Amino acid sequence: MITQNEEKLHEECGVFGVISPKAADVAQITYYGLYALQHRGQESCGIVVNDDGVFASHKNLGLVGEVFSHSVLSNMPCGRMALGHVRYGTTGAATYSNCQPIEVNHLKGKLAVAHNGNLSNALALREALELSGAIFHSTSDTETIAYLIIRERLKTQSIEMAVSRAMDFLEGAYSLVLMSSQKLIAVRDPMGFRPLCIGKMVDEAGETTYVAASESCALHAVGAEFVRDVEPGEIVVFDANGVLSIKDHCGKACKKLCIFEYIYFARPDSLIDGVSVHAARRRAGEILAEKFLADADLVVGVPDSGLDAALGYANVSGIPYGIGLIKNKYIGRTFIAPGQDNRLDLVKMKLSPVINEIRGKRIVLIDDSLVRGTTCRRLITLLREAGAKEIHMRISAPPFLHPCYYGTDIDSEDHLIATMHTVSEICTLIGADTLAYLPLESLPALACGNGYCSACFDGVYPTEVPSDTRKDRFERKLSEIK
Repeated sequence: MITQNEEKLHEECGVFGVISPKAADVAQITYYGLYALQHRGQESCGIVVNDDGVFASHKNLGLVGEVFSHSVLSNMPCGRMALGHVRYGTTGAATYSNCQPIEVNHLKGKLAVAHNGNLSNALALREALELSGAIFHSTSDTETIAYLIIRERLKTQSIEMAVSRAMDFLEGAYSLVLMSSQKLIAVRDPMGFRPLCIGKMVDEAGETTYVAASESCALHAVGAEFVRDVEPGEIVVFDANGVLSIKDHCGKACKKLCIFEYIYFARPDSLIDGVSVHAARRRAGEILAEKFLADADLVVGVPDSGLDAALGYANVSGIPYGIGLIKNKYIGRTFIAPGQDNRLDLVKMKLSPVINEIRGKRIVLIDDSLVRGTTCRRLITLLREAGAKEIHMRISAPPFLHPCYYGTDIDSEDHLIATMHTVSEICTLIGADTLAYLPLESLPALACGNGYCSACFDGVYPTEVPSDTRKDRFERKLSEIK
């Protein structure tokens, strides 16, 4: 849900896994990987280490650096495998029980699961499982995935076969990294809503350590070489015998990577499905300049998400690019926001104008999105107070008009300013001189040939829209599980 104090959208999670040919400090490798993925989730984090079949874990609410102190990391055992997770919850409350990875002991061994995304049929599956006797300890749909895998594992000969059969029941977004006693498994849903990639590190003896992560930036952070993206529907199994790719679910659906990965979620230095995130954002800025050129003196990007698009706008328009806003790098998740009766403005705590750059200038201000309009209005006020003569707002995404069921925290249309006002009205409400969004038809230029999901912009959902009243769907899933 979009809160009163926070307008930026959030994506659910980041996942990371590592498997080494011999016992190593895999907890520390995972720690660095999670640090690189911190932008994907700042609510909680966790690491599970597999030491010859014995799982040791630590997880809690907070940032990676807060949860994993030097003493915590030094007390975690060495092992051949580890699994890590950073979370921003869109399904389930911010409680310890929803921290991941989720660990389960069952008849055939142990299982740890880290999940990025949202199941669109999570409610139907959960109710069906509860009626069959399952007892849930969290409100996260990740536990539903774990239950389904374990249920199938009791009927199959291998964990990868159980994962494949569980995928028959799952709908929506799920990039997973799983760990059993002997195997590390990376899984991407058949539509590829969320990114997932694999990399490797080869030591002096020629032995290979494999890594799986939500983004390639995490591979670089631990010194791993990018190998490739996990294909939509693919199951990649890592164990002592090497690497096995299972593609039984590949090609069953059209690719639907969340387009907002390119616009905002992913780190600019990541490569997702062969496309540079930085290049995609620059292209968005270039398109804005081509279609909505402003008569201005300076192009300013909102740190950090608007900087790449601002470079693209400046490049095409010929208007100089400037550093007009400075972000306070020391404000994180733990910063205590001022109360309603406090005159301090949170925007002023996070961003400061470079007055000498701003004063007397006509500014093109670039940001990645405009959700409620509150933050944008305060930012424009801040720039006007710094002496900006004109402010021309450009958004490197189309207007948000619809809920998302795949891992972005737009759960309703109630707080979306674009559902209630025209572009002209929004321009007046936020105090800009002009306002323009990236046209919907320009999104293919960002994806560079990849299929994508833009349902939050156009309302075209690639799966059945979940509904509490779909009793027939619920009963069908129950009969399938039985």
